Amino acid sequence: MNDFWIACGHHLLDRDEGGGLCVTDEFLKAYFARPELMPPADACPIERRLHRELLADPRQAVGADEIAAISDADARENWQFVLAFRDLLLRHPTLEAAYLASVRSGANGLPPLFVNQLVHVILRNALDGCDDPFVLRAAELFFRVQRILPHEQALLLGDEEIVGGRSPTPVLSLMSMLGATTDAVLDVLNEENAGAYWQRSDQFDMALDLTAGGRGPAALAQAMTRWISHLLGLDVTIEPLRALQEAKLTWYVGLDADATGLGDRLWHGEELDQRSADRVLALFRLTFADSSRAHDDVGDEPIYLILSMTEDQKLRMKPQNLLTGLPVKGLEMVT
Repeated sequence: MNDFWIACGHHLLDRDEGGGLCVTDEFLKAYFARPELMPPADACPIERRLHRELLADPRQAVGADEIAAISDADARENWQFVLAFRDLLLRHPTLEAAYLASVRSGANGLPPLFVNQLVHVILRNALDGCDDPFVLRAAELFFRVQRILPHEQALLLGDEEIVGGRSPTPVLSLMSMLGATTDAVLDVLNEENAGAYWQRSDQFDMALDLTAGGRGPAALAQAMTRWISHLLGLDVTIEPLRALQEAKLTWYVGLDADATGLGDRLWHGEELDQRSADRVLALFRLTFADSSRAHDDVGDEPIYLILSMTEDQKLRMKPQNLLTGLPVKGLEMVT
């Protein structure tokens, strides 16, 4: 079976009987060994001692006074963040439970970097055994900012970190024949090159075609279905739509901040102007396998999922919205 996303560290974690990820000393040590926490030559003795002791015992208690005694302000902040993240993981039986507790509480004290890394490894667990590179590439939207790449009538997404610092319009392999020149070259994932994804999955250097009616939206729907099933134990069907026409918008979930704003406007009966409508990237219809799991005011009505881009043509998906925004009653943490 092909492995993927090795860099997320899933191989350092254990699993409980329910399939949830259990934190290990090896996983925690990987964080304490990060370059951001490596004390420089001129670090104070307290920072050096703390780093040495946590590499030996990553679960040891650390008082706020110890962090406050570190002389360098940037180092203090780094240690505060990583220890808050560590303590969140240690308070819960699984990483899934820690993530659910965090998003349900609305706590936003963790930097996006840590949240995205947690989503990354949990999603790796949820997609374990998946043999479809299109689903895996679509799932990268959960934890990697994307940039919309212009190409004729296609809706193509490229990883922002890969293309953002190089060229605002990176060349796609299917465009290279046009003679454009830039140092950022991406392959668009297709049937012919899909097998290469397994070796490149940690590079995030393959573009995704999210054009309506194509393989991309269907793959994203599958990734969202697996995410909801894994974290909520909920059986749903998600179908891509070409347009939201004549739909009764009983309930909707914005899959990013901009989509939530657009959904709010539609909810209040406002007609979107063309500029706003053009920012919608994808639409989906979600239905519960068991409609009794939905709130009574929803019943068997479908839930609509909206995905959109920012005004500067970026996509910052918020996968937590799929967990906190669904109208589910009697929901209990299952992992």
